Amino acid sequence: MANQNIGRAVFYMALAMSLLPCLNASAKYLGHSYATVEIVWARYAGHFAYMIIAFFPRRGIRLFYTTRLWTQVLRSALLVSSTAIYFTALRYTDLPTAAAISFSAPFMITALSPLVLGEPVGPRRWAAVGVGFLGALLILRPGSGAVHLASFLVLISAACNALYQLLTRALAAQEPAETSNTYIAVVGFILTSLAVPFVWQTPQSFFDLLLFIGLGIFGGFGHYFIVKALEWGPAAVVAPLNYGQLIGTVIIAYFAFAEWPDGWTWAGAAIIIGSGLYIFYRERRLQRRARLAEATE
Repeated sequence: MANQNIGRAVFYMALAMSLLPCLNASAKYLGHSYATVEIVWARYAGHFAYMIIAFFPRRGIRLFYTTRLWTQVLRSALLVSSTAIYFTALRYTDLPTAAAISFSAPFMITALSPLVLGEPVGPRRWAAVGVGFLGALLILRPGSGAVHLASFLVLISAACNALYQLLTRALAAQEPAETSNTYIAVVGFILTSLAVPFVWQTPQSFFDLLLFIGLGIFGGFGHYFIVKALEWGPAAVVAPLNYGQLIGTVIIAYFAFAEWPDGWTWAGAAIIIGSGLYIFYRERRLQRRARLAEATE
């Protein structure tokens, strides 16, 4: 990567990790008084507005030009679905618990990559996938009644997110990051606008209004900063920093909702994060080995 700058990549990722916990906390707070559809609509309406302000003056109509329209639409619809399911789960699930379970997305990416991208997965990474899912089960403890059944929705959200990331990876070499990011907002805004008139409720206070406005800022720029981080640093370095969300999530959950993870959640999160880091480590080694093989041919 010619313009590689690890320090800048870490900086952008740190910005993203500070915004995304705020997005989820805002959605959880608003979920006590407003319909999920309205909250998701606000998240993508704001995202759409901010992407137009940030990118349209420089790129103009070219911002919407794509050679893979239906892939962009499918990819964006998957993220909208992931968001809606996750926000629904947050109505009943503690923030740290939901965040820890959502970290199972990298295992799903590994498991689905042979089907979606045709990428082989070796036995060591399959083992890491299995251990990671055991960590998720440790948090959920099926049949024990320890967590609300809505927590299982987070796994469905993670699956949608994994498919979204796989399609994002497939498009990365063909589409500008600004275009892909804007399509997320366009599709999300259109889909939710079809439903929001049926559930619309005017914000009840100025604070609620600020949170609705903040949803677009937190979500739109959170995802944009992740894209920028990947532009300046390799995925093997940037992606593990995603687990930094847990720190911000635990802090916000404690002060805003008096939520604190129990021992099972901490243990499950440690297993999930450890397995995820091993998968990133193995992928980095395999990529390095492949580059060396190409160089010697």
